[in-house]
Amino acid sequence: MPARPHAPPPASPSASALPAIPALWLAVALSMGAAVSLGITRFAYALLLPPMREDLGWSYTLAGAMNTVNALGYLLGALATPLLLRRLAPGTVLLAGSVLATIFMGLSGFFTEAAPLLLQRLLAGVASALVFVAGGLLAARLGAHQPGRGGLLLGLYYGGTGWGITLSAVLVPSVLAAAPAPHAWTWAWWALGLACAAATLVLWWPARALQVLAPPPPPPTAFNAAPPPARVRWRALAPALLGYGLFGVGYIGYMTFVVALLREQGASGGEVTWFYALLGLAVVLSSRIWAGLLDRSRGGQALALLNGLLGVATVLPAVTSAWPVMLASGLLFGGVFLSVVASTTALVRHNLPQVLWASGISAFTIVFAAGQIVGPTVVGLIADGPGGLARGLVFSACALWVGALVAWRQKPL
Repeated sequence: MPARPHAPPPASPSASALPAIPALWLAVALSMGAAVSLGITRFAYALLLPPMREDLGWSYTLAGAMNTVNALGYLLGALATPLLLRRLAPGTVLLAGSVLATIFMGLSGFFTEAAPLLLQRLLAGVASALVFVAGGLLAARLGAHQPGRGGLLLGLYYGGTGWGITLSAVLVPSVLAAAPAPHAWTWAWWALGLACAAATLVLWWPARALQVLAPPPPPPTAFNAAPPPARVRWRALAPALLGYGLFGVGYIGYMTFVVALLREQGASGGEVTWFYALLGLAVVLSSRIWAGLLDRSRGGQALALLNGLLGVATVLPAVTSAWPVMLASGLLFGGVFLSVVASTTALVRHNLPQVLWASGISAFTIVFAAGQIVGPTVVGLIADGPGGLARGLVFSACALWVGALVAWRQKPL
């Protein structure tokens, strides 16, 4: 009898593309990292700013400084993440950052003095950067194993921010209404810490599953024929980096102060909840809306278009308090702003060899964080003067429009 041929060994995760449906579920589970790092750790503060400011007697400058130091921590974390990724697997960095973010969010409920609250916001920013950069790297790696689905998978990951925003929009007002006085807002911090803990548990599955997913071998093209450069050509990416930095300056003013502006304009608690929840759901849906654009755009066109639309959404509350226009502003803003973030990861994936993806994503994260350091304090200073919060949002919109013009000059490498 002829010998039976040996069955081929099963392909390793790094040698073959993952099935499409599991890849989608992995991206959805991985999106809990974005929910923790931005949706809860960063953006839930907008809902807490009005009661904290009223209770503690803060100026808008101090209220904005809370998100400024959070962005400073984010910058420090973004600088540290590439060093950590050289020594640790991205799944390990992702989980460690999520655990630390959970701890720091919960600790914020134990203080009423400005100094320790600023410290907690700083440390939470460091932890959130570890989560966001490591999760973005895993999402880009997952997308590389799914030809034609990279933009969708990246969008699903970044769209997780919307789940965090929507959860915060429902959770924070409910806790504020039920919590005992004084300082009812402290209970909201503890509730948000528990939400981060639940999301961290969900992250265990994608972190472990993608831990063994090595970058796939690059296709045999002229681009990959020569050894990859040792460093990213930063000058070649200068328009996109500057445009993204201005995005950081502009968008964070809206996300920090728009709820306070709604309150000033007389919006009820229910209206604020609907506004913020719909904004978060629009973030989730944006992963599908802009997936094709992210797959097609090799230069700065996607970044420019999305920055321009975001400027329109940001300026609307400054020119009118009509409730339908405010809802339209929130829906447009939510449908665009996280896709700006995804567009930079797509730009890195399209233009850099895989060995430089981590450095490229970190570079964009650094300029993003630098912009966010400037935005809240400047808008707060403007809001404390004549014109109030509305004039501060005009400044934010102008920063976004200038960023769009600069990003348009980015050419494919």
